[in-house]
Amino acid sequence: MIPSHRQRPALRFAPSPNGLLHLGHALSALLNADKAEALGGRLLLRMEDIDVTRCTPEFERAILEDLAWLGLRWEQPVRRQSEHFDDYRAALDALIARGLAYPAFMTRGEVKAHVAASEAQGLSWPRDPDGAPHYPPFERGLCDGERKARIAAGDRHAWRLDMGRAIEACGEPLSWTETGDGETGEIVADPAAWGDVVLWRSDAPSSYHLSVTVDDARQGITHVVRGLDLFHATSVHRLLQRLLDLPAPVYHHHRLILGTDGRKLSKSEGDTGLRELRRQGLTSTDIRRLVGL
Repeated sequence: MIPSHRQRPALRFAPSPNGLLHLGHALSALLNADKAEALGGRLLLRMEDIDVTRCTPEFERAILEDLAWLGLRWEQPVRRQSEHFDDYRAALDALIARGLAYPAFMTRGEVKAHVAASEAQGLSWPRDPDGAPHYPPFERGLCDGERKARIAAGDRHAWRLDMGRAIEACGEPLSWTETGDGETGEIVADPAAWGDVVLWRSDAPSSYHLSVTVDDARQGITHVVRGLDLFHATSVHRLLQRLLDLPAPVYHHHRLILGTDGRKLSKSEGDTGLRELRRQGLTSTDIRRLVGL
């Protein structure tokens, strides 16, 4: 059952337990906590651990320790994506039943080679806002019998959204309410810019786009506070919300903490890791100062 959108405001911090938290995570976690308090709402915690090979209990324990050290308090239980694959599969099956998703059999290497060959001939190939090439359209038209035969034969595949059909199924333009550090107001969504996004990966159950959309609805999230690097991805999430008849939160995409090279921080950069900063004697107050709060 999807919680009512009329309940108390609800926010969530949703790290992936595949490494240690750094200053960028601290900014996002603290902003979520501050906004939840200002709205008189709830702070929830979600572990985005669909990548079961890289996400570990050890990293989750470290994340919980760091968040507690920052002074955060969140409602129990913690939602773990690895415990809710059935939810994501049900959402995928609903899209498949409407003819809005299809099995995609091309490997990453095959996609890369096809795009390179096209560009070598002077043809431009569409790329998504992150710079990745759109998936080639050849398999959209496969008949149902051929799809089933290839799946039955064990051909490795992902499931992708048929973006053209999905947008057509919406029937009207999409937008979202934005209150963050970039553009604000009512933002026009452009899901077509992403091409046929992955909904269910061949190497892991579900995908980020599908699982985060389902989770936000299941947890009754009313305000999504996350980094500006996910601003454009909101177009895909709004599309999935409309297709799955899920509520739309208010979005707040905040500034990013950048490293000395001007790039977004990585979990591999130990000098900005919260555990290392704590070892050096910094306090949670120091962390708030370092991230500009």
